[in-house]
Amino acid sequence: MSYTLLLVDDELPSIDGVKADLDMEKLNISALHTALNIRQAMEILKEHHVDILLCDIEMPQGSGLELLAWVREHYPQVVAIFLTSHSDFTYAKEAMRLGSLDYLLKPLLPSELEETIRKAQAVIDHNSEVNQYSNSHQLWLKNQALVLERFWLDVINHTIPSQLASIREHIDRNQLPISDDSTFLPLLISVKSWNKSLSRRDEKIMEYALKKTSEEMLLAEQSGNVFFLEQGKLLVIYPNYNEQGWNFNKLEDVCRRYIEFCHQFFYCDLTCYLGKPVKVIEMATLVSELKKQDRNNVAFYNQLYSYSRQENQQQRANRIEMPDFNIWMSLLKTGKKAEIIGRIKQYLDELVKSRIINMSFLHLLQEDYRQALYSFLNTRGIQAHQLFGDELSLSLSENASRSVKDMMLWMEHIINKAITQVVVIEDTGEVIRMIKTYIHNNLDQDLSRDTLANEVFLNPDHLSRIFKKETGYSLSEFVLNERIEHAKHLLASSDISVSEIALSIGYTNFSHFTKIFKKYTGLGPSDYRQNK
Repeated sequence: MSYTLLLVDDELPSIDGVKADLDMEKLNISALHTALNIRQAMEILKEHHVDILLCDIEMPQGSGLELLAWVREHYPQVVAIFLTSHSDFTYAKEAMRLGSLDYLLKPLLPSELEETIRKAQAVIDHNSEVNQYSNSHQLWLKNQALVLERFWLDVINHTIPSQLASIREHIDRNQLPISDDSTFLPLLISVKSWNKSLSRRDEKIMEYALKKTSEEMLLAEQSGNVFFLEQGKLLVIYPNYNEQGWNFNKLEDVCRRYIEFCHQFFYCDLTCYLGKPVKVIEMATLVSELKKQDRNNVAFYNQLYSYSRQENQQQRANRIEMPDFNIWMSLLKTGKKAEIIGRIKQYLDELVKSRIINMSFLHLLQEDYRQALYSFLNTRGIQAHQLFGDELSLSLSENASRSVKDMMLWMEHIINKAITQVVVIEDTGEVIRMIKTYIHNNLDQDLSRDTLANEVFLNPDHLSRIFKKETGYSLSEFVLNERIEHAKHLLASSDISVSEIALSIGYTNFSHFTKIFKKYTGLGPSDYRQNK
């Protein structure tokens, strides 16, 4: 190994003397830099790698002690040796305090200089070995963390068969510090919702921040692994390698502080579920139970649930009585939107207070209410599947059973939409106007009875009856009349070709258009244009 040396002295004869006494080849010194003051020395240190600093203490443009203080701040790996003409103990004491390796008096003996430089080289070699070992150890730890993460995911996802022999094979192959008697404590962290609108990219950044924060807070005093289980879910696994167990009170306290911190700074509502100590072979089952508990948690966010304190919520939820939908439907019939929404909210709030509501019940509530609402709309000739077939309605419906908050959003949405549509169809004149406008603006499109009914979310038979009653025409008769009238207008007022006119009113077959046009006007399209 070769070394670089920086010699700093304000006296050129001293520099020349040291250079003459140094056997650079013998001491494996590959480069020797010199400086007359600390400013020059700082520039050299910035531009070149320096292993050993050989520096005079007393210099007019800044002392060697000042230089060493600066070196310790910026280049702490440099080994310093001081030179001086005075055997002042104060200097020696300060030099040692700043981390100087040695303190030599001028004039230097070549043997003394060589011995001190070899001592400095020994320190450099030792520090290099320590740093190399530390870097290797850090790399090993990081690699082991990744191997452990992969192992736990394979166990939880049953990629590794849930058999002791299969698990043991993977443990031995990856040299994991897990014995048959090792126990582990899982903690599931679930993001229930984000309190501000985030793109998927921003959401991933926030999830990464949650993970880093969990490592800093939840693993500060307890070793373990943190990894993503799936989108919006982290899993912490605390090992019990030393068989000292866990301080559950302390764990619960730090979990609550983590929840509060994330809610405040990362714009999210999350819930933590602390499991119970289990062996490796039991981990997949326990994590599945924690995920099920999370799915059934539809109302309680920013809280910690401990496995030992769970209640048999499912059995209690099975005893919940459904609301009287007849009352809700009666309010819907009278258009009392605020009152029905208020009753639904009151009903759900009471269930939340009783702490027995879960995802399964919300799903049943959604299906029963959907059935009652669709039946109500059908009696008014409204096609519910068309009314609620838009992207927003479908999205709200899909998420409704995830939480009480999502259920209320879905119910408010469909109630508002249902009542608005009922009001529209009760004004028959408005429905007819909407149909006529649509026909006029879409003469080149499919204008079948079903298509027109979908535009106003009505049953086709119901729309046909009210249209005939109000206009005296069937839908097909009105459409045909509108197309012929538009064709007559274009033939009389423009030079657009007959074939283009046919296309503009929905006829792709030119001869069929000509036949229909002649039937209703007594003339073919070309003859009609000539006569006008």
